Amino acid sequence: MLYSFFSMIFPSLFRKIKKGIGRKYKDIDPEDIFLDSENLPGFAEHRFEGRMEEPISGQTFVLLEILLIFITLVFVGKLFSLQVIHGENLAKISENNRLSHTLIFANRGLVYDRNKLELAWNAVKADDTEFASRIYANMNGLAHVVGYLKYPSKDSAGFYYEEDYRGQSGIERVYNDSLRGTNGLKISETDALGNLVSESVTDLPKDGNDLVLSIDARLSQELYNAMRSIAEERGFSGGAGVIMDVETGEILALASFPEYDQNVVTTGKDKKEIQKLFTSEKKPFLNRVVSGLYTPGSIVKPIVALGALSEGVINPEKKILSTGALTVPNPYDKSKPSVFKDWKAHGWVDMRDALAVSSDVYFYEVGGGFGDQKGLGISNIDKYFTLFGLAEKTGIDLPSESVGFIATPEWKKLNFNGDDWRLGDTYITAIGQYGTQITPIDAVRWTAAIANGGRLLVPSVILGGTKNNIFRTINLPEEDWKVVREGMRQGVTSGIVSALYTPAVAVASKTGTAELGVSKQQVNSWNTGFFPYEQPRYAFAVVMERGPVANIVGATYVMQRVINWMIINTPEYLK
Repeated sequence: MLYSFFSMIFPSLFRKIKKGIGRKYKDIDPEDIFLDSENLPGFAEHRFEGRMEEPISGQTFVLLEILLIFITLVFVGKLFSLQVIHGENLAKISENNRLSHTLIFANRGLVYDRNKLELAWNAVKADDTEFASRIYANMNGLAHVVGYLKYPSKDSAGFYYEEDYRGQSGIERVYNDSLRGTNGLKISETDALGNLVSESVTDLPKDGNDLVLSIDARLSQELYNAMRSIAEERGFSGGAGVIMDVETGEILALASFPEYDQNVVTTGKDKKEIQKLFTSEKKPFLNRVVSGLYTPGSIVKPIVALGALSEGVINPEKKILSTGALTVPNPYDKSKPSVFKDWKAHGWVDMRDALAVSSDVYFYEVGGGFGDQKGLGISNIDKYFTLFGLAEKTGIDLPSESVGFIATPEWKKLNFNGDDWRLGDTYITAIGQYGTQITPIDAVRWTAAIANGGRLLVPSVILGGTKNNIFRTINLPEEDWKVVREGMRQGVTSGIVSALYTPAVAVASKTGTAELGVSKQQVNSWNTGFFPYEQPRYAFAVVMERGPVANIVGATYVMQRVINWMIINTPEYLK
């Protein structure tokens, strides 16, 4: 069988072999054996004339046959390996060599404000990339809520190593999984010359889900513009403002000043401008509403008042005399008493009056005690600050929320070389100074709890809020809530927040001025409150950051401008 196979492959060789084998049995003539030396010169030796032919030996044929059999076995083994053992995998590889896979990028979900105004949408890019570009509304006050994103990325060979949009801040980051959708896949078939034979979509892309925010973009823009105007006119380094529904926790407006251009950061083309933003001392990427920590000042006085009423420390009608300062005798040296100043002399004030005019002396005595007036003491101050959420996250659906903290004896020992807590520390903690730090979202949440009678809510920037929007219920007598609300309303009608008085809507409010640093030459200016007073719907908190101490225009004037704008443009929120 092998003989027949190889005779077909090597016919000339086998003809010679047959010829040689045939000669083996033929008679040999004498002239084939003997050569006459005289005739030798007549032969053409270069044509091998005159030479004797010698038959190929049988051993040579055997070796040749073995070699051919070995080569054949090698080829057969390789064919077996390619066809049988690795055939399936090689078929797939071969198929893929002529099939190319192309991503079909899903469209990212759109983002709307509560009035269905588009805040983020998709558009085909001018440079003809395979995915849509993200475009953001050209409005102030939205950057820290909506955020920005990073596009899919290719390597140097043109392959995508990041196949999805990735939200970097704001709701683009928090709700990234919902917004991004699922990419599809297209397969294209080409021939050996690279010509397109066919193409088909094997996986259809699924677009991301749209989001409707609780934010009114127009109101956020007005809040931002008001803060920017006051900051530039009065020398504040930044500001933060937020307005929240006191029943649902929905955020109606949220703005942080300064902010960044979302479109510039997302496209990533203007490297110099982006580098400038990231290295700016003004920290435009800091969402001051949820990540900024500030000394609260007098905006904590309503909490201290509620604690004092709940603990029976004082009757709300009892009056305390404020002569402009509280002087505490020094038991060790009567010539060196400790003096705790009020911002002015208020005369005799009860709790409502003290809230309306923000009397420090009243809250020194209610907080720490003086003479025959009992005080809450630092343990109870800490208790009520904790109850109202000053030292915990609110759970708002925005990234990088900071946690506030409260000044306590333990905190002082840790930060002041083991110093003991003194009465004066309690006094200044009761008026929101010293070590206590909060975020504006903390402030608006506890203000909303005062307005709604004790429901500490979970804030949300999504329309409809969260399903379980009550974080904690603070159970205090209704008459206590009423006293504090009346004091805050009195602050607008006849107290220090009269700038917010308007016949169009009844506002209740509390201001705060927190002195900063050892020299106390800079302050944070606060304004918190709610409206309408009779049936509260919205609470607000504004802080203007690091302004000059002599300035008397701050956060209250931001809210004055915002409320005046609302009276004309969004009266539905004031009813």
